[in-house]
Amino acid sequence: MSAKLNNDPHFARYQSTGAVITLEELLIQRHAAKNLDYLAHSRSIAGISGLHLSKMRGRGLDFEEFRPYQAGDDIRLIDWRVTARTNKPFTKVFREERERPVIIAVDQTHNMFFGSQVAFKSVLAAQAAALLCWLAIDNGDRVGGLVFSDWNSSLVRPKRSRRSALHLLNQVYKYNQDLQHVKNPETHRELEEGFKPGLAHALGQIRRITKPGSTLYVISDFMTLDTKALQYLNQLSQHNNVVCCMVYDALEESLPVPGIYSITDGSSKGALNTHSNKARNRYKEQFQQRMQGIESELDKLRIQLIKMRTNQLVVEQIRQWIAKSS
Repeated sequence: MSAKLNNDPHFARYQSTGAVITLEELLIQRHAAKNLDYLAHSRSIAGISGLHLSKMRGRGLDFEEFRPYQAGDDIRLIDWRVTARTNKPFTKVFREERERPVIIAVDQTHNMFFGSQVAFKSVLAAQAAALLCWLAIDNGDRVGGLVFSDWNSSLVRPKRSRRSALHLLNQVYKYNQDLQHVKNPETHRELEEGFKPGLAHALGQIRRITKPGSTLYVISDFMTLDTKALQYLNQLSQHNNVVCCMVYDALEESLPVPGIYSITDGSSKGALNTHSNKARNRYKEQFQQRMQGIESELDKLRIQLIKMRTNQLVVEQIRQWIAKSS
């Protein structure tokens, strides 16, 4: 794989490369997070609640709106004047920035075990998860998450401690390492009982530990994004900040210049012929259509999307996203 990076060399020392990640590389992301911390705290959308203005509504200092009373609302927030005028119960809604759980879902399925430049998608996803994890810890938030593969998953309930972060990152490391040993996920003997591969099943599990007001990062290539997964994302986004981090490789975006290239899946080898201009154009159009489709679906749900290329620095890509979110 090429080791060329088209980003600020200041952050290059934090970049992971290759087919698998080490635990040390996940831990060093804490230093990378420190470099982003100054930017996060300088934004009005940041602060102790992380990288976003909290969707958690409570008794803050700034009144935001009136809305119809919902089951579970604090009856002390009912505005009796508006209620009397409309003949329906209305509550006052305040917006506040506050500590909230940060949940990180990390895709380590066999589709992610691919790369043509710098790092595999699975490595980039693991590094991004570590960076977001340390950012949350430094912001004083509780951190938890889910790491999932084609045969099982590991759920870590959010806690505000360095130990919780280390437990989550250790699971990320373990699942990332396992990818190089599994040739055929469909015949893997360690398939959990009742486990169903795919993003939808992972999001279904995430709902078990996600309470209203949480920030949820979903890091995946979204190859298995289907109607059920979108349904879960819609439900989760109703009362949480949901951010999707789409990881993709340059070779998925477009074919290389005309030539014949050797490719391998780890056990067998083949050749990729890219001489046909028509085939290259069609290939690029298909990727663009897929990307536009994902953007459109997430936009309908008002979910932010971060695009992450494997041949660009993770720190830089997240920094650019924070800057745009201001």
